[in-house]
Amino acid sequence: MIHKRLLTACFLSLAFLAIDSTSRADEPAGPMKAGIIGLDAHALPWTKIINDPKATGELAEMTVVVGYPGGSPDIPHSMGILNRSVEPIRNLGVEIVDSIDELLKKCDVVLLLSIDGRPHLEQAKPVFAAGKPVFIDKPIAGSLADAIEIFRLAKEHNVPCFSSSSLRFAAQTIGIRNDPKLGEVRGCDQYAPCHLEPHHPDLFWYGIHGVEPLFTIMGTGCKSVTRVHTEGTDLVVGVWKDGRVGTFRGIRDGRRGYGSTVFGSKGIAPGGGFGGYEPLIVEIVKFFKTGKPPITPEETLEIFAFMEAADESKRQGGASVTLESVMEKARRANAVRK
Repeated sequence: MIHKRLLTACFLSLAFLAIDSTSRADEPAGPMKAGIIGLDAHALPWTKIINDPKATGELAEMTVVVGYPGGSPDIPHSMGILNRSVEPIRNLGVEIVDSIDELLKKCDVVLLLSIDGRPHLEQAKPVFAAGKPVFIDKPIAGSLADAIEIFRLAKEHNVPCFSSSSLRFAAQTIGIRNDPKLGEVRGCDQYAPCHLEPHHPDLFWYGIHGVEPLFTIMGTGCKSVTRVHTEGTDLVVGVWKDGRVGTFRGIRDGRRGYGSTVFGSKGIAPGGGFGGYEPLIVEIVKFFKTGKPPITPEETLEIFAFMEAADESKRQGGASVTLESVMEKARRANAVRK
């Protein structure tokens, strides 16, 4: 009798353990833990958005827990932002560490936000080796060759990776391609500020905020680029393989802003604009959850080839330069350094 009672008690204990284990498995695992490499650009405003206790939806599914300051001493803008950001970020509950390796031990996913594109390749290498999904802020690299190498390494390590400007996800930019009043997109004149930075190809630094929405609206397929450059303005004209024309006007003189005029088969409409950081951050969280980037590596590389071809056109006095020619030059450069 006692033996039967013992067996019954053991059975009930095991049953309760199983029920408790099942209930714990069904409980949410909690927000993803994000680490930020580079606190010298968007790190502070993004952390405020992500770590906001009132955040809802995707924004509540990730929290920034650790940061590595980074910074580029030869870019005063980088050091100025860094000096203003580290302590406020720490005060938002983020642990500040001294190395990328230390950061990778404390997070699930990585936001590589260094304002300088030049160190991105070296900063991304340990992230890929650790198998951590990573978003790389614009510019993805300081050269087209480095951008190609970053995506090659991401594929080699089977690590999800993407890069984007926040301007791509502005509501008016996303919606314009499906506007029934516009019809099929026939062309786009996009404008944006275009500050220059001597360590980067001209459009990589800030012009990318106009080039990204241009491609969002036009789609891929640009074949060649010509550029007119003055001290206050850049005008870059891209010809797509189907004969459509898209332009980017980079503004350094006079009133600055973001926007576009989009030409369609049925009408002409305004597009573009800045919709805040939240739409991009939402897409980043979705990407971390699914492993599926909202923008393909091929499109990002075409955007960077467009900007590199614009620099080459400037060097050649405004001559037409094909995107394939600058891609081939970048591939050769990568082959040499290997």
